[in-house]
Amino acid sequence: MHRYRFVLYRPLQLVPVLFGISVITFVLVRLIPGDPARILLGARATPSAIANIRAQYGLDEPLWVQYFYFIRNLFEGEMGRSTLYKIDVLRLIATRIEPTLALVVTGVLLALAISVPFAAISARRQGSLADHAIRAISTAGIGFPSFWLGAMLIMLFSVRLGWLPVSGYGQTPGEKLTHLILPGLTIALSLSAILTRSLRAGMIQGLQSDVATAARARGMSENVVFWRHVVPNAMVPTVNLLAVNIGWLIGGTVVVESVFAVTGLGQLMVRGIFTRDYMVVQGVALTFAVATVLINFLADIITVSLDPRIEL
Repeated sequence: MHRYRFVLYRPLQLVPVLFGISVITFVLVRLIPGDPARILLGARATPSAIANIRAQYGLDEPLWVQYFYFIRNLFEGEMGRSTLYKIDVLRLIATRIEPTLALVVTGVLLALAISVPFAAISARRQGSLADHAIRAISTAGIGFPSFWLGAMLIMLFSVRLGWLPVSGYGQTPGEKLTHLILPGLTIALSLSAILTRSLRAGMIQGLQSDVATAARARGMSENVVFWRHVVPNAMVPTVNLLAVNIGWLIGGTVVVESVFAVTGLGQLMVRGIFTRDYMVVQGVALTFAVATVLINFLADIITVSLDPRIEL
């Protein structure tokens, strides 16, 4: 169990990281051009009405005072009040987190479902036509932007074939699952291009390892050697790669949710930026940052559990 000692002290190391993220998020949000009070009240806003709104939300205070209020609210379990939605930001985020979480999970599962068999075929048939085709597709897939992939999938499966809905999230579990297929596939196609290359390299190395050679010497079939010994070892660097790309994955949901009109945190952030809703933008950005840090922490635990030789 000494391999898991990092679980005790690693959260303490995350505290300064989260503090730095909160400072950067707070400052960057304040650099967005425009006055939230003026945007909220419209073109006919009077100076006195603007001053009242700014005072109500603390926007007339110095930046360091506003940051102090922000940190104090965080310790009290709040993230301020939205100037647009007129409700607590934390409660607003709680109502939007389900679509984003479901989209990320769907994207990761579909990416694994695509990348594992493709990498297995490519690794076991090195130099074949299938290997070259998979490598070419995975290389090309890295360069396809999410908004373009989403638009192409909508045109094919929604407009032309009529199999899946164009946008939205749905109400019932069945509708939600149906609405998540296209946006999840959009994320998965971009992510699987990266994972396939990593898995293929790990599987090829595993096939040539001493562990695989010893397993063959014990009379195990090639399929047993591959799926029992090669694939689990190849998953270790893939888990780390997935954790490294989790920030890109979460950031990609902002674009995908906008393309497919999924009412999640990404769409909430985009609307908050356009309306200069500082509290919403910094609340969502901080939520994304915390999620990224926690997922990387979870990836470390999974990595140690998969490979007993690793100590963190």
